[in-house]
Amino acid sequence: MSLNGKIIVVTGASSGIGALSAQMLSERGAIVVLAARSVDKLENVSAGMHGSYKVIEMDVGNDDSVENGFKQIFTEFGRIDGLLNNAGYGKFEYCDDMLIHEFNDMMNVNYMGIVRCTKAVLPYMKKARSGRIVNVASIAGKIGTSKSTAYTATKHAVLGFSSALRQEVRADGITVSTINPGPIDTPFFTLADPSGEYVKNVKWFMLKPERVAKAMVSALDKGTTEINLPWVAGVGAKLYQLFPRLADRLSYRMLNKK
Repeated sequence: MSLNGKIIVVTGASSGIGALSAQMLSERGAIVVLAARSVDKLENVSAGMHGSYKVIEMDVGNDDSVENGFKQIFTEFGRIDGLLNNAGYGKFEYCDDMLIHEFNDMMNVNYMGIVRCTKAVLPYMKKARSGRIVNVASIAGKIGTSKSTAYTATKHAVLGFSSALRQEVRADGITVSTINPGPIDTPFFTLADPSGEYVKNVKWFMLKPERVAKAMVSALDKGTTEINLPWVAGVGAKLYQLFPRLADRLSYRMLNKK
């Protein structure tokens, strides 16, 4: 799919890989709708746009906010060609220390946010018999580690949702992709790891945000089913699925750095 002139919605576009991917899409000629809770931050990101764009205040964790946001988009453009579900956050804490409402809040944003936005675009994409949906999940959705029970569960849910949805919309000309990165050098860890200890331990392994943003844009362009980053993490995830008991024993010290 040529991205030139396509209407692409990017959630969580106010910082990090969301902001970068929005700017990269603009460079490719797409008309980008930047969506996030902070309009001020979105305005700063929009300064790096190369073509037409629209800024929408949207909280993916709120039904009314998502409904109103997409109504604005369809009213102005009449269609959406691609949806990049990027909004999300993480907090690393032991299961018995994390409050129940924090599990609920993270699932509401990371998983239900994707469900809300996807349901908003599906009727239009089905009618057009075309469309790209790209969901940002995580390698954490495939390999669980200590202090990430809540976060891993949200990303595991995203992967399951995406796999099932892919089968549902296959005959409608719609593709569903997942991006599964390992740790990325972005402001994500300001909340997820306020002590900085985890970042310190995995700094050597952290992905550059530009690399992940390029993969997100590529998935919108090509409709790739799944992209694991880095590739070695994807191999590790496959081995983990095949030999979970052995993988747990061998990877315990390396993966549990939080």
